[in-house]
Order: sequence, then C-alpha cells, then structure tokens
Amino acid sequence: MAFTRKRRQEQQLYSKERFSLLLLNLEEYYFEQHTANHIIKKDCRDERKIRGSLKICSKSIIFEPDEKIQPIIKIPLRDCINIEAPENNEENNSFTWYTSGVISVVSNQAFLIKEQNIIAPYKTERGKTEYLFQLDVAGKTDDVIQTLLQLNRASHLDKLGDQAAMITAILQSRLARTSFDKNRFQNVSETLHMECEAEMVTPLVTNPGHVCITDANLYFQPLNGYPKPVVHIKMHNVRRIYKRRHGLMPLGLEVFCTENDLCSDIYLKFYNSQDRDELYFYIATYLENHITEQTAESYMLQWQRGHISNYQYLLHLNNLADRSCNDLSQYPVFPWIIADYSSSELDLTKPETFRDLSKPVGALNRERLERLLTRYREMPEPKFMYGSHYSSPGYVLFYLVRVGKIAFIASLFIPGGFENSSIWTDLTSILISPAPEYMLCLQNGKFDHADRTFNSIAETWKNCLDGATDFKELIPEFYENDSSFLVNSLKLDLGKRQGGKMVEHVELPPWALDPDDFLQKSQNALESQYVSEHLHEWINLVFGYKQKGSEAIAAHNVFHPLTYEGGVDLNSIMDPNEKVALLTQILEFGQTPKQLFTTPHPRRIIPKFKSLSRTSNHNVSIAESPVSPSEESFEDLTEESITLAWNNIAKLKLDEQHKIHKEEITGIAVSCNGSSVFTTSQDSTLKMFSKESKTLQRSISFSNMALSSCLILPGDTTVISSSWDNHIYFYSVAFGRRQDTLMGHDDAVSKICWHDNRLYSASWDSTVKVWHCVPAEVLGTKRHQCELLAELEHDVSVNTINLNAANAILVSGTKEGTISIWDVTTATMLHQLSCHSGTVYDAAFSPDSRHLLSTGEDGCFKVIDVQTGMLISSMASEHPQRCFKWDGHTVLSGSQSGELLVWDLLAGKVIERIKGHTGAVTCMWMNEQCSSIITGGEDKQIMFWKLQY
Repeated sequence: MAFTRKRRQEQQLYSKERFSLLLLNLEEYYFEQHTANHIIKKDCRDERKIRGSLKICSKSIIFEPDEKIQPIIKIPLRDCINIEAPENNEENNSFTWYTSGVISVVSNQAFLIKEQNIIAPYKTERGKTEYLFQLDVAGKTDDVIQTLLQLNRASHLDKLGDQAAMITAILQSRLARTSFDKNRFQNVSETLHMECEAEMVTPLVTNPGHVCITDANLYFQPLNGYPKPVVHIKMHNVRRIYKRRHGLMPLGLEVFCTENDLCSDIYLKFYNSQDRDELYFYIATYLENHITEQTAESYMLQWQRGHISNYQYLLHLNNLADRSCNDLSQYPVFPWIIADYSSSELDLTKPETFRDLSKPVGALNRERLERLLTRYREMPEPKFMYGSHYSSPGYVLFYLVRVGKIAFIASLFIPGGFENSSIWTDLTSILISPAPEYMLCLQNGKFDHADRTFNSIAETWKNCLDGATDFKELIPEFYENDSSFLVNSLKLDLGKRQGGKMVEHVELPPWALDPDDFLQKSQNALESQYVSEHLHEWINLVFGYKQKGSEAIAAHNVFHPLTYEGGVDLNSIMDPNEKVALLTQILEFGQTPKQLFTTPHPRRIIPKFKSLSRTSNHNVSIAESPVSPSEESFEDLTEESITLAWNNIAKLKLDEQHKIHKEEITGIAVSCNGSSVFTTSQDSTLKMFSKESKTLQRSISFSNMALSSCLILPGDTTVISSSWDNHIYFYSVAFGRRQDTLMGHDDAVSKICWHDNRLYSASWDSTVKVWHCVPAEVLGTKRHQCELLAELEHDVSVNTINLNAANAILVSGTKEGTISIWDVTTATMLHQLSCHSGTVYDAAFSPDSRHLLSTGEDGCFKVIDVQTGMLISSMASEHPQRCFKWDGHTVLSGSQSGELLVWDLLAGKVIERIKGHTGAVTCMWMNEQCSSIITGGEDKQIMFWKLQY
C-alpha cells in the first residue's frame, strides 16, 4: 500500500521513537542534539531534573525527555525573549547555586507534545516562562548559546524571505565545515565516484546531509546523525531512478529497488541541478548494464495488450509523471471510479454505476460547471476554471488521517521481505510514523474540524460533485489491500460533528460489507470492462493531451497556471519574500502531473467477455434498470419557466407603485391568485391592497406597536402577522377581523414562517419557536389551536429566519451577525458561524439546499456550504442589502440605497442596477414562477415589478 507499506503489528498510540522530524515546522531543519537535563526550579532549594536530549532546530528548541510519560517541549525561537547562560549574569544571584552548563531560555509560548506518549493535538503553554536546560558537556554551552542566538535573530526578521535566506546561510556553513565520513564505507576497496550536499526528502520534511556514491553503494549521511549515522543502498539492488521536480525546481532524484511499487527507497533533493544530474548519470550508467529502462509508451503497450492491470498502469504513469509518496504536493493520483454509493448491491454491468471518466471531477455536475465557466469567461488572464486542485497535501492526509503507521518505501516487493532487506534495516526507523503526526505537522499541531474530516465515502463523493471548491480525486489506497485508512484503530479523538456524533470509522456505502469488502469491490470496479474501455479518457485529462492548451479548455480541465510544470520560473524571481510566498502557496495547493502524452491515448484492446479484475471472487449482479428515452428527455415546464425568468431578471421593469403606509413597510404576502396583497408596516397596521382595482381595501391595527412580517395560509382565508409587542396575530380574511392572538415570546417577534401546519417564529428574546397550529376553519372553531413543539435557543436577538425548499432545515440570523443552521425535524443545530459584523438582515437557502446566502448590516453577502457549515465566499456591496431572492447563481437584492441590484454570485459583481425606492428596500416578495416581484420600502411604498422577456 502506497502510504502504509510496512505497518507494525501494534496498532496503538505508543512508539519507541517519540521525536521525529514531523515535530518541526514546514521548511525547518534539525541541526544538532545534546544530552541534557530540564531543570524545573520551584525555589532555591527545591528543584527537579528531567533527563533527556536538547535538540537545536532552525526555528525551535525541542526537549525530548527520556521518560515516555513526560511531554516533549517545543519552544519556537520567534517567541523567545532571552537566551543566556545564567551563571554569566552577575546581577542575578539566584542562579549562583547552579553548576556550569546551564542554558536559560525565556519564552512567551511553548508547545507540549505527546503527553503520556499519546498522539494528540499540541497543548499550548502561554505566558512568560523560563526554561532551564543543563548540558552534560558543559564546554559546549557557549557554542550552543551562540547558535541559538543566531537562529533567534533569523526567526525575528520581519520577512519570511529574509528568514529563509539567513537560515539557508547557516545550514550551508555547517555543511561546508563537514564532509562524508569515509569510514562508513561498507568495503575499504570501494571506489568513490562523487560526493555532494543534499537533503533526504520524506513527506513534509527534509533532512540535510552528504551524499556519496561509489562503484558499489549509494550513501546518505545526515548532518544531524538522525535517525541513523548513515543510510546506504546497494547498487545491485537498484531497479529504477527518476529525476523529480521538488519545490517546482528540477532538483529531485528518486531511487527504487523494486520493479512495480510506487514507493521509493530514497528521495534526494540537491542544491543545484548539476549535482543531481551527475549522480543520476552514475546510477543510470550502472543500470544500463543491468536493466532495460521502461518508458510511458512501453507501459502503454503492455497495458493495451493486457500484460499489466489498470492499477499497475496507473502506478507506472504516476511514477513517470513525477508523482511520489515522499512529496505530498505531488502524491500519486487515482480516479474516482464508482458513482453509486447508495445501492445495497454494486452492479458493475451497469454504466450508470460508474463515474464519467471523460470529464474532470469539476465538470461532472453540469450546473456547477456552468457557474464556473461563467466566472472563467469573465476572469482576466491568466484564467483558470477551478480554484482548487484535485490533489494536494491536505487531500492526501484527509483520506489517511486514521492510518496507524506509514512507511514511504518499497520494501514490500523486495525479495525475501522486509526483515531480510538491508535497506529496510536502515530505513525502517526513519520512515515509519503514525499518519496523525503528518496531519498535526501540516496543520500546526491540530486535527481538522470534525465535520471536515473524512467521515463518509458517500458524503465525500457528493461534495466532490456539488461542492463549490471541492474537485479532489482519489489516492492509490482506495484500490489496494490495506483498509486501515478507513478504520480508526488508533482510537484517535478526531472530534465531534455538529450533530453530536463522534468521528470514528469511515462510513461505507450499503454495498460494502466491511472495509476489506469495500476495497475488494473498488478493485473489481477499477479492473472492470467499463473502466478498461474508458480509462484512457481519464489519462488524457490527467497525464495526456487534454492536460494543457486548447484541448484542456475544451475539456473543462483548466487549473491555476502555477500548478503546471513550467508555470513559474523561481530563478527569475529576485525578491526572496515573493519567492518563499509563491513556493509555499504552490506546495500547499498541489501540482499537476508532468504531461506524458501529447496525442490522444489509445483505448485498451479487450474482448467484451473477458474479465480484467485482479480478483474475481465476487459475483456481480446482471440486473439492469434501463431508463426510457422519453424519461431521459422529459423536462419540467415549471423548472424551465423559472430558469427563463432568472435568465432575464436583469430586465426587470417597474409596473406600478403605491404609497399605502405611513411608515416603513416590513412584510409582503400575496394571495394564491395574486389579486390581494397584504403588507405590514412599522405604522402598526396590516393593509390589504387589491391588485386588480389598485385600491386599498382594508387597514387593520392590532396594537400600537410595529408589525414586523406577515404571511398568508394556504386557502387564502387567514393572514398571520408578527408584532414588536411580542405577539403573533391571526387575521380572518373572510370575516374581516382578528381571529386569534398567540402570546408567544418575551420580546418583539421579528419574523415568521409557515409550512404544513407548523409556525416558526423568531424573536428578539433570543429564541426561535416551532408551533403546531391547526387553523380554526379545520377545527370548526373560532380560535386556532397552537402547541409549542420546540424552542431553538440563541445567545442574542434573532432578526430573521427562513426554511429550505424541503422545509427540513431552518436558518436563523441574529443581531450580532451569527448564522445558525438547524435540523427542524430534530430541533438540533447543525452549524453555527459568525458571518457578519452587525445585524443579519436576510438569509435564504439555494433551491437545491446546498448553499446558504446571507446579507447583513456590514454590507456583505456570505455564501455558506450547508453540508459542512463552511463559509466559502464573501462579496462586499457598496451599501447594505436589506433583502434578496436568489436561484443559487443569480441574486436579486433590495439595497439600502433604494435600488434593486442583480448580482452574478460567482463573478462577485453587480450586473444590473435598477432604480427603485427613495429609501431602503426593506422587503421583497416573489411568486413561485419567479416572474412577479413586489418590493416594500422605507419610503412607505409598495412597487410592482414585471419581467421584460
């Protein structure tokens, strides 16, 4: 398995080696270590010494206690206030009782790691604290302090580029003062070919040292001696070598001692391409006499003829395209194959079971693609269709966070197995680490939010189809035999989801009996006839001629230009700060594979009846459920009319306007036939206006307090109004009188909604209440029967609420800018986030309920992913937008300025301004067909709008 080649038998949180390079920051070096005591001083006569080792790194000081239950202490140098030898401070007599060799480090912050030897998010120790370390070799104290002071100065430089330059200078100085220890040669008769400086690369970290190649061995000697004095590989074991891009530069070299595995035996990064090329030449010359080099074309021919499987072919292509398990920004990429994660049985004979391999993930959902293309067409050069990549370090660790032990080497395929391999003996302690440590390294000592963790196969697939910024593909582990990445065998505390459920094992589709069965069926799918016939289409996108240029544009396969090989020349960037920022951005974002084919990839030649599955012990169903052409082409006319209306929403024209209130209008409701318009106002009245006669027919006052909103019940017999006097009023249209009063809240009622005999009321008393109401006409009585079902509590006043199309999810917005999403069937909060500074004016779900749009006093529109609760977009307006309607793509909003604005949400801009009210547009009504709009304003008027097709 690519990421879990050699898993230890013990699946637990305890490991013999506690320190690893993963405790360092990204782009940090580990220089040296010293045996020392950590002195914990309570007073002049009460002290405690903890034995361990002090490790000097380029950006931090790390103390690893010998006692496993004691936490590792990591002190960032940027947080250090003072570093000195206390005995040299003559003014401080309290230190005179110490012996020599003591180093005092005063810092504002430190991290405690692996307390009780448990892998968990780092604990932060804040506040000015002195840490005392006593070196065993007192004579090294001055040298260590001078080194720390030098590194401390580098960490306090303002610009990252200047920091990196100073640290690089320190590193190069150390390398220049040392050389490879020839006493480490395996045989005294070895002939030296070359020696140079390089770094050994493992995921997220690098380790500097010296490389040496002889006629018999390849050696790497770490500068810090960690974790082995020397790593060596016998030349006669080498089977393949590849030049690699590392950090967008042609500086990498990866060496394999296996024929077919994806994971290498050593990955080296050189400081210049000349050294890399020279070492490559020596190894390649040796290999020429022993091994035939394989090319993409030769593997393609083997695949076409059925000599290698789909899985093996993809492994080879990844290797040839610079993908490496040692570089998470270029981790091997595999396609989503299965599209059915809901059926109880997986039918591999049905085409609809499979994902369309001719399209990138971002183009699988047509509606989302149209939105992306609209943004793309209006984007200045350089253009790109997708704002995130299909492979990145975050995505790799998203899938693999549960894995117990990771080994980034290929020893599984070494003849004789791991234990008989000298390579394995050298590298096992280097490369095996629990996967959670990689996540903690990448995310600054924290796990990801529970709702963003890899929780479910089906959820992940759905988000890849529907998510605004999620286009990720899969990794090789989904088609291998180790299911550990699907099981929380370590019992990691990955947090609790919004619904209260702890994150445990990955939820599997119904057709999978268990994790192993899931992998087995995924393998069957990858090797199925359908995939064998279509895999070339995906290869064209990722490794082939549709990766770049006009073909990529036509295939909707355009990513950010910086992700492509040659997209940026780092050597041409003179500003070190710009270079560091750009490199960090690209490495975190991910990189597109090297292009292997510039012409269309041929199909696989295979008889229809032949099974290509690597394992054939699973039966597949042959039942089919064909869809008739008439069903496929049937279009809903209502949906079509809505689309037409929104396509022409910018052509909105004012039809008529009427001033019917004395104060600001707060709510609009319209009867089913459109003849009667009901409005509420801060003048405390409910008005009934006739659209046909254009006359005010009724004016009703329930109290002397403002009314905040209104709605009309099905059947047009009852209008419900909410009031600032804490009450909700039921008005009978037929009888022309107040029918009932619900004293529902302890403060003003700000908004009401209705569905299926349920009334939802929001209030400034910090609650949203759910009532079961039976109308009087149903009961045959004079009064409505209302029963409180649930109370959704908030911390502050609730200003607005809304229901989604299925009426199963409710959104509430408060006066302090908080948005909460609720499951009304269970009265539980799904998500809560602080979106706006100031009052939330309006909030509404998209028609498909996947996104939520809100607007507030701060003049911003915010788009939230409903499933994850993640804020995915923010759009600022010149004036606050008080109310709006939207179709998921386009927004029609009522502005504080009185205008109606039409927004292209993806482009983030106004596409039309329509003159409207003389004051703020305070409320808006739109009919079901989206063809008729009524607005109310601060100018006390209602305006009727119509579309001009």
